[in-house]
Amino acid sequence: MAQEIKPTDIRKPVSADRFYPGNKNKLIKQIDDLLSNTTSSRIDGQIRGIIAPHAAYVYSGSAAAEAYIQLKNRHYDVVAVIAATHYHETIRGVSVFNGAAYQTALGLVPVAQALANALIRRDDKLISTFSGHRQEHSLEIQLPFLQTVLSEFQIIPIVVLDQDYELYTILGENLAQILAGKNALIVASSDLSHYHSDALARKLDSVTIEHIKNFDYQGLADDLSHDVCEACGGGPMISAMIACEKLGAKKVEILKYMTSGDVMDFDKSRVVGYLSAAMYQAA
Repeated sequence: MAQEIKPTDIRKPVSADRFYPGNKNKLIKQIDDLLSNTTSSRIDGQIRGIIAPHAAYVYSGSAAAEAYIQLKNRHYDVVAVIAATHYHETIRGVSVFNGAAYQTALGLVPVAQALANALIRRDDKLISTFSGHRQEHSLEIQLPFLQTVLSEFQIIPIVVLDQDYELYTILGENLAQILAGKNALIVASSDLSHYHSDALARKLDSVTIEHIKNFDYQGLADDLSHDVCEACGGGPMISAMIACEKLGAKKVEILKYMTSGDVMDFDKSRVVGYLSAAMYQAA
């Protein structure tokens, strides 16, 4: 059942001690360790968006860190975080959280309420509801990284509740319009293929990576819909690519690809694919 969001509502953490440490000091140390072990070269240009995985940090944190280290010493006033839901939802559309803040073990992340409300007003498929936010980890898990690499910023928390290319386009185009002229970043939260052998996962994920590398969100949508490739955050990636392109990004840098099979002692017969990438406007 949809739950009304009040302007003072704070979305409490549900992923602490499950996907990342609930203890503040342990969380700071884990993220610092992940960031200090990154290897990607610094992107020369204006980063408009990133793609980052959303598994537990022990599995996908090293991939996520390659995207987030790119944001260090950059400044953004607002960050739109787009995620997909892993839970059955009774409503359809895009859920925008327009309450006061999201909370993690590192503290409160204020919501850009005026922008969130502006987005909701643009289309009746963009709705204010707790659905998609109440239990979902895929948005929350991005926030401690953002809290670490950025200083003062606000977020627009968005969860895609439905799989539909028209909906992804509505979100991407309207998001670009409300962020036009603003110092904004878009984060797409997505893992790739799930529970295949390591070899098959890499084959499936190579299709996704090629579409992202070519900024081909239509091709990605087509192949996802025909099971040529897989991504539990396909919608967020497509919407983010559409929005970033309209905001001036023309290039994509693939920063890291790995599977859970690359993590020590993980079963390589049933892995999950993880990708980090940045969409940017060349300097």
